[in-house]
Amino acid sequence: MSHTVAVTGATGHVGAPLVRALREKGVAVRAIGRHLDRLNALAPGVDSRVAALDDVPALTKALEGADVVYALIPPSYGETDFRGYQRRLGDSIARAVEAAGVPRALTLSSLGADVESGTGPIAGLRDLEKRLEAVPRLNVLHLRPTYFMENELNSIALIKTAGISGSAIKADHAFPLVATRDIAAAAAEILVDPTFTGHSFRELLGPRDYTPRQLTGIIGAAIGRPDLPHVEFAYEDTLKALVGAGISADLARLFVEMYEAFNEGRVRSLQGRGPASTTPTTFETFAREVFVPAYRS
Repeated sequence: MSHTVAVTGATGHVGAPLVRALREKGVAVRAIGRHLDRLNALAPGVDSRVAALDDVPALTKALEGADVVYALIPPSYGETDFRGYQRRLGDSIARAVEAAGVPRALTLSSLGADVESGTGPIAGLRDLEKRLEAVPRLNVLHLRPTYFMENELNSIALIKTAGISGSAIKADHAFPLVATRDIAAAAAEILVDPTFTGHSFRELLGPRDYTPRQLTGIIGAAIGRPDLPHVEFAYEDTLKALVGAGISADLARLFVEMYEAFNEGRVRSLQGRGPASTTPTTFETFAREVFVPAYRS
């Protein structure tokens, strides 16, 4: 039975490979974003719709006739009230989904979305989950991936300028990481035949757990700097560095709160590692195929 999948954030790290994977499988895809030229370049046969996520009438029109929507709140690093931004977009998405009569939604949430507060921006994804669950008769499946491997790309400037890598997460604290391409693959697998009902979630925990010190070692080996030092940054220094990189003070504070939540075990798996939550891309593969080209460019 044919169905139409509407993908918001269609040109993003997860959205773009998701659109391509669904088209390769013959699924009718409606790509929703802000830039028509970028949407049209995604894949042959994509139905491109321009709509901002905070524009309820435009988003409703873009969603009409879709059988399922992939929904997310994209990053916006300059927001002076980031949680307010998350609530505003979550409410807009929910109102548009309800008005368009879409029966199913697959959300990009996060590990730790079960926790009400103290998890930084993750708490805003919990708000998105709850807001969509409040839409009458909407079946919702929340994807809860762990920390993105792509976040490690932020260390490139530090390696090049200071000759070190590091993190505010404790150097020997093992935690799971996942590649965004594996999130897209998991989402595509669900959306090829979306039969989920009620309200549920599925965690994506990457291939295994790594410590920040191990990540630095893997990066160092991949870029030909096997002695690359790892530094465990203080929260205050991390806050200053994030603001210095152009992130708003409010979002920088939330990021530091998230790092604390990882260190203190507030962000943790509820489902445990198993076939459904384990994804294939190792950090060694990510370093070789993604980090090294980005570093060299």
